[in-house]
Amino acid sequence: MRVGVLTGGGDCPGLNAVIRSVVRKGVQEYGFDFVGLRDGWLGALQGKVVPLDIAVVRGILPRGGTILGSSRTNPFKHEDGVRRIQDTLAAHEVDALVVIGGEDTLGAAAELSRQGIRLVGVPKTIDNDVAGTDYTFGFDTAVGIATEAIDRLHTTAESHMRTLVVEVMGRHSGWIALHAGVAGGANVILIPERPFDIEQVCAWVRSRFRINYAPIVVVAEGAVPKEGQTILKDRSLDEYGHVRLSGVGEWLAREISRRTSKDARTTVLGHVQRGGTPSAFDRWLATRFGLYAVDAVGEGDFGTMVALRGTRIVRTALPEAGARNKTVDLSLYDEFEVFFG
Repeated sequence: MRVGVLTGGGDCPGLNAVIRSVVRKGVQEYGFDFVGLRDGWLGALQGKVVPLDIAVVRGILPRGGTILGSSRTNPFKHEDGVRRIQDTLAAHEVDALVVIGGEDTLGAAAELSRQGIRLVGVPKTIDNDVAGTDYTFGFDTAVGIATEAIDRLHTTAESHMRTLVVEVMGRHSGWIALHAGVAGGANVILIPERPFDIEQVCAWVRSRFRINYAPIVVVAEGAVPKEGQTILKDRSLDEYGHVRLSGVGEWLAREISRRTSKDARTTVLGHVQRGGTPSAFDRWLATRFGLYAVDAVGEGDFGTMVALRGTRIVRTALPEAGARNKTVDLSLYDEFEVFFG
């Protein structure tokens, strides 16, 4: 059997660990041949296929990013997308795919599976928002990077006695903001799941200044104020219909400064959260996902996704395109509100 591997959507630490795991077990235990599709679904559409074997994946475990490249290509936004992918697979004699991606890439995979393409999904995203799995790889690394940044910002905030707003990723889900904010000792944490009251935020900020302490505000990029204002720099959409989010951190800093008469500055972590070497946990999880994905291919259990439940890897249904994201349980968020202010 010849198996294709692709990585779609935003890059994240751990993608190479999955590729390595899939290829090593697939070759050694099942005797599969492997090829990689370059740049996610774009490579599948354009016929960009490269050979994959154990020699190619040797040494890539600690590397961030993906040796196969990635893109946010939606195959259903391209003319004859399904047929073109089928033609690519037929031309290169690919019998099945291992699709590594987040909500959008796997949503497309679910529809392609219904169209007859044999595939198994592996969930990844730093946002940890893919339904059906407790954790995705990439998340732990992103939280570690954000936490370290918050630790560093505490000292400079205290030196100048100013508010520092830290904007982290999280379009629909505030997992990074919540985990990194708690771990970094932030004084305010704002997430998309709960619209925030800017006056309450300023009250928390003032309370820190009253005890001669410089506050840290951590905000997910998708957080919005209760007034329902949309804070966007760029209204262009990607192929999955997502607007590019950014700007809530700068807006917050301006409002905090104006309302409290105290200096406030913004640090946007952005793609720093996606880069660099994966954490030990992400390497471990990505490797396990790859091992179990190959087993699903070997057993012909297509149209499924591997997932982490507790400490076990299980198979579950691929998330549907446009399916609800896994969001923060607000009762969990409320547990930590006692630390705000």
